[in-house]
Parts: sequence; structure tokens; C-alpha cells
Amino acid sequence: MMSGSAAKLNSESWSQREPGISKPTSLQHRNSFLSANVIAVVERCMGAMQTGTQMVKLRGSSKGLVRFYFLDDHKSCIRWRPSRKNEKAKISIDSIREVCEGKQSEIFQRYSDVSFDPNCCFSIYYGDHMQSLDLVSSSGEEARTWITGLKYLVAGISDEDSLAKRQRTRDQWLKQTFTEADKNGDGSLSISEVLQLIHKLNVNLPRQKVKQMFKEADTDDNQGTLGFEEFCAFYKMMSTRRDLYLLMITYSNHKDHMDSDDLIRFLEIEQKMANVTREHCIEIVNKFEPCSENQKQGVLGIDGFTNYMRSPAGDIFNPEQYEVNQDMSQPLCNYFISSSHNTYLMGDQLMSQSRVDMYAWVLQAGCRCVEVDCWDGPDGEPIVHHGYTLTSKILFRDVIETINKNAFVKNQYPVILSLENHCSVPQQKKMAQYLVEVMGDKLDLSSVNMEESGRLPSPEELKGKILVKGKKLPANIDEDVEEGDVSDEDSADEIEDDCKLMNGDTSVNRKQVENVSKKETRLPDEGVKNPGL
Repeated sequence: MMSGSAAKLNSESWSQREPGISKPTSLQHRNSFLSANVIAVVERCMGAMQTGTQMVKLRGSSKGLVRFYFLDDHKSCIRWRPSRKNEKAKISIDSIREVCEGKQSEIFQRYSDVSFDPNCCFSIYYGDHMQSLDLVSSSGEEARTWITGLKYLVAGISDEDSLAKRQRTRDQWLKQTFTEADKNGDGSLSISEVLQLIHKLNVNLPRQKVKQMFKEADTDDNQGTLGFEEFCAFYKMMSTRRDLYLLMITYSNHKDHMDSDDLIRFLEIEQKMANVTREHCIEIVNKFEPCSENQKQGVLGIDGFTNYMRSPAGDIFNPEQYEVNQDMSQPLCNYFISSSHNTYLMGDQLMSQSRVDMYAWVLQAGCRCVEVDCWDGPDGEPIVHHGYTLTSKILFRDVIETINKNAFVKNQYPVILSLENHCSVPQQKKMAQYLVEVMGDKLDLSSVNMEESGRLPSPEELKGKILVKGKKLPANIDEDVEEGDVSDEDSADEIEDDCKLMNGDTSVNRKQVENVSKKETRLPDEGVKNPGL
């Protein structure tokens, strides 16, 4: 955090090469509210999820496993039983990236011979590497309950500016932390249990300081232990941000709160905001100050100030730039374009999985240029994978269908398909056929004559269009020719010769590739996705 500002920076998918000057921060706020009816539905979902559901977990290499899945009491993670992992058998709600309905994941594709009802199927993507938990429920209603409930938990009860969401998350974490620290299960924490917790949380505080705060928080008749409410008070003392506290007393003339004049001075001098009004300061107090007495007096205490600074309203990011604020009518070559390398890969570029889901993920994360490495596949069907390696293979048509479905979900500016083409002419014709059939009018088939116009089209002119970037076959090539590799940007050339598979013989080369993979993954892996962020 710099100068008291939360440094949560967002990046645009398209940005001009000429840097602009940031304007003073706007004071506009957006609020959205859920109806009482929607909240009632969501609460019913929560109750059903906490009761639990028996579902089948699909795995890539063997039959499915029947497990009992449930949402824990704190609504902070999904658990299941039986499991050899015991307490570690859980997925944190905070780690969930996306919940997808139906049979969309690669794991479901492997079970294509099994007639699962799509209404009973859903996938949970979680973690930094987008692992998937693929589940089949006994009824469509059960699946819908889990999908609705999980999407609610991931998104929060209101919009991203909702203080209630952050407070709910904090309360859940505190309750879970208290329960886990209570080793003997007596509903309170001794000083030894607190010291163990401090060590587990990597909090660097002197033992004497911890004991002093423990004593200050221990206010009930049961001396020597902290109940949950006392533990919350102890945590509050322990977690007060020194940098924010110093900021507050600096602008409040050493008071323990900030009034409207103090807040205006802080926002204009420290946060570089313009046109700050007293009415806006009162809005901040009413929204972020938890103490009712402070609210009545129209002042912001350290808790309210901390809440404000940790919220999107306190971001260093200029909210005007949530909307397109640059000139998008320049030629395409005038912009930096958010791009992804080896888009289809889940991990390293030697042995990891290829998944169509990755295209959906990076496109919805803001990426506007994706890579598709095309090779001849069996039965005349072109495939996508990283050549001469042990990465898994996916169908070119599945990739194109996924791109078509997700290209403009979050962003209307053009998507560029960077085709690395290693296919024979017959399969290149099949690729062209799929591009036209699947993408239809979205596919930009117009030709640009630079000699006549002198410029490329602009992102604004190409909104909703998908462009194909790649090498063309020679104009005089025979129509019936079988060979025709047109790519001279072979990313497989990046791989050492001793790592390439010879004649597709994976059994002979697997150990060799594994050894090289271990050596390569000690270094930064250029095959890991950059979803344009």
C-alpha cells in the first residue's frame, strides 16, 4: 500500500501505446441490491448445501467416486467424506474461480460414452492452476441448488463494493480460526492456544505484547481464557494497521477519529481527489463506520477508516477507467494487445494437460489474442496441442466452439486467433470449414489493401469480429496437394531436440521427457498462461 491507498490495479485489454494523463477521481458510486425473494432462494440453497448431498466425482483415469459433499458451518469451504485426507479434504470458497453448468469440462468429455443428464452435471474450477472438481448429482434440482449457492458465495450478496461481503468473509474466517485454535474444544482459548495460533499465522509480535493484549481483551468473569467475542476484540487489537493509524492521526490533528474537514483534507491531499464535498464524506462515514456513536457524530474511527481504505472506494485505481476512456478509432497496430501464449495448456509445455476451458478463462479475463497450435489428427480431424511433447490433445473444432461462445462475453473488442499451423492441406481445409461454420458472421473475412487505404481497421470498427492471424499457402499451390505446412513460427522449436518425441513413440521417450521437464520447471516456465493481465 502506497500513501495509504490500496494498490489493487486493473489493466485494460486494449491500451494505446501513447500513455494518457490520469484525471481526478470521480465520486460516482454504483449500488445494486438483491430482492428479498432472491435472498430467500439463496438462503434455501445455503441450507441444503450445509445439509449435504451425495454426488459422483468424476476422475480422468478411472470410474467415478461416490462422496457426500457439504458446505461447512462457516460457509467458507466445501468438504466431503469419506476421504483419506480427513480435515484437508476441502476446497476454500475463496479459491473458487468459476462454476460451470453442464458437461463442459475436459473430464466430462472423457466420459462421452456415459449418458449423464447435462442438468445433473457441473464443474467447479479452483486454485491458481484452475483445477476442476467435476460432479454429477442425482437430480437436476440438486445440481441447480449447488450451482446457485456457489455462485452466490463466490460473488457475494451484493456488488463488489459491498462492505457486508467483506465483513461476512472476515467473520467466517475468524470463527473458523477460533474453532481450529480451540484444541480441547471447550469453547474458549487459553494463552498457550493463542500463542500457538500467533505462531501459525506468522504474526511477528513479542510474547509480552501478546500477553498484554490477551489480558486487555479478557473482560468477562472467566478469567484466563478468551471466548469468541473476546477473541474478536483481541484480533482487532492485533490487526490494527500501523500505517493507516498514522495516516489518520496525521490528518485528524492527533484525534482518534476524522471529522468531515479531516476527511476532505485527506482525500484531496493524499488521494488526489477533486471536488470532495461534505455530503460525500458523510456517505463514507455511513457506509464504512461500524460504530453507531461515531455515525451519529459524523466521524470516522480507525475501524471505519480501515474499512474504507481496504474497499474499492479506496483504491488507487481511477474508477473512470472501468469504462473505455481511450481513443479506440486508431489503426489496430497503434495498440498494445492483451495476449496469451500456449493458451490451451494448464501448466508446463512438456507434459501438462491441454483444455478447451482455458480459452474461455483467458477470454473472460480480458485477453484479446489467443494462440492455437494446429496439427494433423486422426480421422481427418485437426487437433490442438504442443508438438513433439507429452501434452494432451484436444480437437480444433472444440477449441473454435469455445472461443466462439466466450469471445465477447466480457469485451466487444476484436479477438485475434494466432494460428500456428502444422496441418496438411486436407486438414487445413477442414479448419477453414469449421471456422466459417462455427463463427459465421463473427469471422472477419474482409481483406485490407494497405496500398489503397494506408491503414489497418481500428478496434472500434472491428467490434464483435474474430480475426485470423497466420501464414497463407502460396497462391499457385495445386488445389489437390496433400502437403502444405504454412507456419514458420513453430513454438516446438523452443524445445530442446533431446526432448522431442520421435515418431510419436511416447513409451520410449516418456522418461527422457520427464527428466527434461524436471530440469526445465526449475526455471520460469514460459508455457504457463498469461491471461492478458
